[in-house]
Amino acid sequence: MESPPNLPIKLQGQLLLADPSLRDGFFNKSVIFLTDHSHEDGAHGLVLNHPTGQTVGDLLSSDEFADLANIPIHLGGPVGQEHLTFAAFWTGGEGGEFKFSTRISAADALKRAQQPGALIRAFAGYSAWEPNQLESELKKQTWIPALPSSSILSSHHGEDLWSDLLREISPYHKILAEAPNDIYLN
Repeated sequence: MESPPNLPIKLQGQLLLADPSLRDGFFNKSVIFLTDHSHEDGAHGLVLNHPTGQTVGDLLSSDEFADLANIPIHLGGPVGQEHLTFAAFWTGGEGGEFKFSTRISAADALKRAQQPGALIRAFAGYSAWEPNQLESELKKQTWIPALPSSSILSSHHGEDLWSDLLREISPYHKILAEAPNDIYLN
């Protein structure tokens, strides 16, 4: 019997959790929200759990953006870190499905912030993959795909986000989340 052809996967709107083996570099213990993903164009995403320690108010001092001043800035990825963009996350519709709008301006972020239950985040930079690059990394088990839940809207999005989400996947992943950074020191 012939095996079915490899169908293209589509992960837009999902999370990627860095596999614990991806220790060195920017993506160590990263949680990425995939904003775009297609076989033809590759993928783009935002790292949710790399806060910079700065807030929007540190960069935008205009009174016009005062309502955004306390929003923490996260490093969205290694590409284009000189650009500040915003993203909005919320649930909506009959099933309470997870919705998002990314690469929005500060003015649009102000409008979205008026939506009840909306989470606004600011990002310096983004993550990107060439066509087929992410698929190759997934085959090598570099990333663990996960569906976002509405609980992510109330999450701090700090460095603990990776281990918190990993624990929810399975007992095996809980062990990985709680393992020391260097298992040889154990």
